[in-house]
Amino acid sequence: MSNIRVRIAPSPTGNLHVGTARAALFNYLFAKHHGGTFILRIEDTDLERSDKKYEQNIFEGLQWLGIDPDEGPEQGGLYGPYRQTERTAKYEEYIQRLLDAGKAFYCFHGEGEMRETQPAAYAPHRCDEYRNLTHDEGQAIKEAKDKEYGKNTGQYVIRFKTPIGEKIMFTDMVREELSFDSNLLGDFAIAKDTTIPLYHLAVVVDDIEMKISHVIRGEDHIPNTPKHVLLFRAFGVEPPHFAHLPLILGPDRSKLSKRHGAMSVTDYREQGYLPEALFNFLALLGWNPGDDREILTKDELIAAFSLEKVQKSGAIFDFQKLDWMNGEYIRRKPLSELAELATPFLEKSGLLQFSIFNFQFSKKEYIERIIALEQSRLKKLSEIGERVEYFFKPPVYAKELLHWKNMGDAELLASLERAEKIIGELEQDSSREVIEKTFLDAIGEGDKGSLLWPLRVALSGKKASPGPFEIMAILGIEESLKRIKAAQAALTVD
Repeated sequence: MSNIRVRIAPSPTGNLHVGTARAALFNYLFAKHHGGTFILRIEDTDLERSDKKYEQNIFEGLQWLGIDPDEGPEQGGLYGPYRQTERTAKYEEYIQRLLDAGKAFYCFHGEGEMRETQPAAYAPHRCDEYRNLTHDEGQAIKEAKDKEYGKNTGQYVIRFKTPIGEKIMFTDMVREELSFDSNLLGDFAIAKDTTIPLYHLAVVVDDIEMKISHVIRGEDHIPNTPKHVLLFRAFGVEPPHFAHLPLILGPDRSKLSKRHGAMSVTDYREQGYLPEALFNFLALLGWNPGDDREILTKDELIAAFSLEKVQKSGAIFDFQKLDWMNGEYIRRKPLSELAELATPFLEKSGLLQFSIFNFQFSKKEYIERIIALEQSRLKKLSEIGERVEYFFKPPVYAKELLHWKNMGDAELLASLERAEKIIGELEQDSSREVIEKTFLDAIGEGDKGSLLWPLRVALSGKKASPGPFEIMAILGIEESLKRIKAAQAALTVD
């Protein structure tokens, strides 16, 4: 096992976002490529917004995608616990170390007050009034505030004493050398009190304690990184290697948002995308294997992955490409497995309550035959109900749809009667091949459309559907005759 240790640290304040899933995937691929360790930890110190249901959604979403942590809240590990709310004592120890060393201080400015008191050159960040107090002076004011107002009532925060006039430099594995002016960072807040850490402090302490070697995250975290570098150095720890992934953009090249469509892994799962397809698609958002391959298995992605191939520019979330890719994975699925995956979508559409199955097949076989007919056409499983509803209940359609070209009603009735006669000569369990041969022999050199178009519409009720021979082989002869008679009846109604 290598010394490479990477992590993903989502907040349980909403369902697993595709951006978070992409970051988790890149960390996972990087760890597995190098034989390292992939860690999941939960950043749940935002007690007002954190919710156990969202934590569970994160677990289930990653598991569904096939991103399996080596360490985490469910897996355990040597450096747990893996929820921030269970690590309070450790944060308190580190905060106190900074206070004792004079590298952090209590700030007693109210919200918005600090902005008004700053010199123009440093506005709105540096807290000159309190950063230069001695430890004892700051502690005395803090204790007086606690006595007057009670602890943790928002009368102060703990800020990091950011060095003045320094250049903070680090090498980003995607963007190379980056440099920041410490004067533009200010004295950023790291805790509300020694027992209530804020993001910047908690994430650095966790990375130190869990021996994280590489931090791979979205480029929106770049402004946070110099703050984290300062904190690592304040604790006497060499910062991990950083890599910042390009933003995910919508088709209009703006940052991906709800207005572009589904945003969570749950949304895509409920729409009938396969986990292998979404895994593959997310891996190509801002990365490529260095060749023209677009369909890659998990093992192929692990083998090919490197941070050197991550692009700097934004990654377009191409919904049409995702549909195409999902369709490719649908076509590669074994029929029995695909039918099993599609069945919940048929249930959700309410179709399985109808009882017009061709009982020469079992229910399972009936569904498999339907899925086999649609497998080459499906882009996502949520389409299945609308596409195949006529296999479960009689179709409803406008009678005008039955007409082939300029065919009149009398010609149409004659066509349906001819089809009825041919069908009547078939056995209930006739195969598609037998049905097709019987019809084509009967038609001979004549116009096939004038017979087969009305027949297909009578069977399916749709302008576009599989051919009538395939449909009849699944519906059975008895049900097919019923539909021919229904179509005839519709034509004779004034």
